[in-house]
Parts: sequence; structure tokens; C-alpha cells
Amino acid sequence: MILGTLIAKDDTWVLWAIIIVWATISLFLEQRFQWASTISGAIIALVGAMLLSNFKVIPTSSPVYDTVWDYVVPLSIPLLLFSSNILKIWKESRRLLIIFFIASVGTMIGTTVAFLVLHQWIPYLNKIGAMMTGSYIGGGVNFAALSSKFETPSEIVSSAVVADNSVMALYFMLLIAMPSLPWIKKFFKTDYHETNSPEMQQSYWQPKKIQLLDIAFSIASAIALVAVSFKAAELIQQFVPKSNMLFTVIVSFFGDQYLLLTTLTLIVVAIWGDFFEKLAGASEIGTFLIYIFFVVIGTPASFATIISTAPLLFIFVIIILVFNLGLSLLLGKVFHFKIEEILLASNATAGGPTTAAALAIGKGWTGLVGPILIIGTLGYVIGNYAGTLMYQLLSSMT
Repeated sequence: MILGTLIAKDDTWVLWAIIIVWATISLFLEQRFQWASTISGAIIALVGAMLLSNFKVIPTSSPVYDTVWDYVVPLSIPLLLFSSNILKIWKESRRLLIIFFIASVGTMIGTTVAFLVLHQWIPYLNKIGAMMTGSYIGGGVNFAALSSKFETPSEIVSSAVVADNSVMALYFMLLIAMPSLPWIKKFFKTDYHETNSPEMQQSYWQPKKIQLLDIAFSIASAIALVAVSFKAAELIQQFVPKSNMLFTVIVSFFGDQYLLLTTLTLIVVAIWGDFFEKLAGASEIGTFLIYIFFVVIGTPASFATIISTAPLLFIFVIIILVFNLGLSLLLGKVFHFKIEEILLASNATAGGPTTAAALAIGKGWTGLVGPILIIGTLGYVIGNYAGTLMYQLLSSMT
């Protein structure tokens, strides 16, 4: 006899309450306590959900979880892309843009090498590689989108999140320490000295003034973009014939819901840049939706699966980061980039714009905080494209 769970899978309001409250607690702990910040809110969200499901408090599957995958994840994408104006990125941050692309190429090379080394021991590694490529060029929103797109088994997704966030915590500490290393000081130039103060940090993390119309416009714009993109992708898949190579490429690109959503949002933000630049709160709402996703992907994961798959995924992630940072340092030296530019670009690809900004603030690199935030958001734009390309490449190698 199989015992049921304390909360049934159709107990909709209770499940929504648990998911949203735990996502909120995870964010609170991450921002309030150093130990939680080191672990990361994503891990706290995921492990908490795993404990609840493994101890039979909540079910491992539910229509509520499906709603998160089908609606919450797509909605988070435009909300996090509203700050990604590619025209502004090119105009204001060209130098960082170059080293950012170098780090992104390092991610893709590292993913390919790691796949060739480990694919026979890790299932679904072509999908995991695509997801990690998107994540290590963009961020959690790309990871979520590609996970949904490729329909990767949830327990594998959970293992990847555990490996990703655990290694990232160590990687972030490495990036903090590197500017002080003697060989770094010897071979790389810098425009900054080790200066920092609590007042300097606080000036960058002041609460933002958000009006009701900001929230309304953010959500309305995001829902409209998702609706148009998903419907257009559906019509393209239905009516565009795949009779030749050109039409096949068109369908595979524009018929992909997530790629079309990314592209359409990018175009809209470029055209109406002033409107979206003044729109406060969109990225915060999008980030909270991603934390809801992290809770949900922890629900079907068993501890046995995590223990059996995560160690190899640790190695997989480490290989990717070695190539990311290695190529960034090598070509950064060749093209005379400063060490702070190199480390921030690598951080922005691997950890996203907010952790890169945190590194810049923590090290006193005040002039680079704004530019790295702008460049980091570009990763949200290209992450889905790079992840899709990597999936095709890795799938062809098996």
C-alpha cells in the first residue's frame, strides 16, 4: 500500500500558499543572513521543497506545479528582459561587452568539453548542457526557460541546480580573492585599489520607488508579449511548411515559443527604450517568479537521485567554469583588459548581473557597477539562443 501525502495534489490553495511562502522565506534568508547568501536562496528554495515532498508533506506532482511551468516561467522572461536595451548596451559598455562575449564563448567551449568527457555517465546531458549554457551566459531565467522547453526530468533539473549553486558559491569566493593574488597583480593591470565602505555598498542597494502603474504596466506588457509570442509560434508551426532548409530554419527559430518571446521582447524594448527604462519593479517581480520556479523543481526530486547524480554534475559545472575563466584571463591578457573587467565579465556570465554588481561594489570598483549591470542583462537575451544552439550541437555528438 502506497501512503499518500499530508496535502493532496488537488489542494490548490494550500499548495500555492506553501510554494509562495517558502519562496519568500528563501529570499528573506538570502538577503538577511550571510550563511544563506553563501548557500543561495535558490538552494534553500529547492532543498526546502525536497524535504517537504520526500517526507510526504506535499505531493511530487500537481496541476499547481504544471501552472508554474506553463505560465509563471514564461511570464518571468519578459519581466527580466525589460532592462535589456541592446542599443544602450552597445553605446555605453562596448569594452565590457567584448570580454563578456569572450567569457560566453568560454562557457560554450567548456560545456562541449565537459559533455564529451562525461556524457556516457550522466543521463540527459545534452539537455543539461544546454540549460547550463543558458544559465552561464544569462541566468536563472534562461535555465528555467530551457528546462521547460526541453522537458528535462525534474529530478535531473534539481540535481543540476544543486551542483550549479554549490559550485557558484565557491566560484564567487575565488573571484573575490583573485585580485589580491600575487601572480594576478604581476600579470594584469587594474584601475582600482582595494577600497570599500559600508556606505558605498548601501548607496547602490537603496530601495526603489515603485508606483502602482509600474506594476500594472510591467505585468500587462509581460502577459501581452507572452500571449503574442506563444500564439505566433503556434501559428508558424501550424502553417509554415517545412519543404526546404530555409523554411525548416524559420520554423525551428520563430516557431520556438521561448526564442520568439525573447526576440519580440528585445525588439519592443529597443523601440520603446525610454518607457521600459523608467518602469520600476519589473526585474524584482521577475526574480520572485524565478524563486517560485526553484521551489517547484524541488518537489519531485528524491534525495537518492540527487546523491547519485549531483557529484558528476559538480565536475561538469567545474569544467565549464574553468574554461569560462581560463579563456577570459588568456584573451583578456592578450587584448589588454584590466583584471576587474575580466573578473566581472566572467561573474556576469556565470552568476548573472546582480552577483557581478555585488562583486564590483564589494571590491570598490564603483565605475563598473552600472556597466556590468547593463552587460549582465544582455546574457538574459542571448542565453536562450546559445542554449538552443548548444542543445543541437551536443545532440549531434551522441
